[in-house]
Amino acid sequence: MRRQRPRGSQLGLLLLASQLFQVGLDNVPPVTLGVLGLNVYLYLFPAAPLMQACVSVQKAYWHGDWRRLFLSPFHHVDDWHLYFNLTSFLWKGINLERRMGGAWFLYVLSVFSLLTGLVYLGLEAGLTLLTDDHSYSAQCAVGFSGVLFALKILSNHYHPGGVTHVLGLRVDNRYASWVELVLIHLTNPGTSLIGHLAGILVGLLYTAGPLKSIMKTSAAWVTGPSRFSQPNNSYSGYSGTRSGGPAGGGYAGRRWDQAGGMTEQEQLDQALRNSLNDGGPRPGDAAPPPYGFNLSDEEVRRRRLMRFDR
Repeated sequence: MRRQRPRGSQLGLLLLASQLFQVGLDNVPPVTLGVLGLNVYLYLFPAAPLMQACVSVQKAYWHGDWRRLFLSPFHHVDDWHLYFNLTSFLWKGINLERRMGGAWFLYVLSVFSLLTGLVYLGLEAGLTLLTDDHSYSAQCAVGFSGVLFALKILSNHYHPGGVTHVLGLRVDNRYASWVELVLIHLTNPGTSLIGHLAGILVGLLYTAGPLKSIMKTSAAWVTGPSRFSQPNNSYSGYSGTRSGGPAGGGYAGRRWDQAGGMTEQEQLDQALRNSLNDGGPRPGDAAPPPYGFNLSDEEVRRRRLMRFDR
């Protein structure tokens, strides 16, 4: 979550489009693609101004404006906020939707989007009572990164034993979300520590708590037991052939899971390098148009940490 600030250039949107074409639209599952499109649409044509879309105890609970719970996850402060959040979501969505099935993944996203906001309100209200500091109740947050933290918990749960590189440090997946929670707050104080923590707690409620069982029971009661595809524990990743995008950037035969040799972290680092640096020239290719800057691996990781600007 992030506090309101003026929008900058729209370079983030161009880089996001470049990333999508490098992956290939036909390689992105439909729910993931639809959520990406919804976020971009609401960035270009907001359903409400940011200060009327962000969620806080003061606005949602005291003033009874509960629609903010539905608006806040899908609105972003600027194009970079949007870009880093959606780049992260792209890879998580590809893996999780293929594993869970589209209907269940959409269900998970819907529950996580709402529940992350409720947990955020509960945490901020608790801090207000404990500290007698009403500024916690006034903190208004917006963005998709709380949901991303919840999805990261799911990704790490389904791929145990892996490692994530955080600022050059190898961190076990079991602790990666907690390390990123702290580092993001330290390196980018404008983000919402409580918003990200809310996402982690929602993810843990699903993987280690009762949330998944409650969701299954609710789905069966409303639609019948066969309506949703249940998580597929034998999932082995997704192979796709890229169509479209810049020449020389094909993904034919590439697997997007750990079994194919690339962890989610490596995928994301590569995605950022490709889109921020245009992948660099390849044999037989014309030199790519410069974006005006080049990033070292360390800078790519630092920018990746800023992608959860919720």
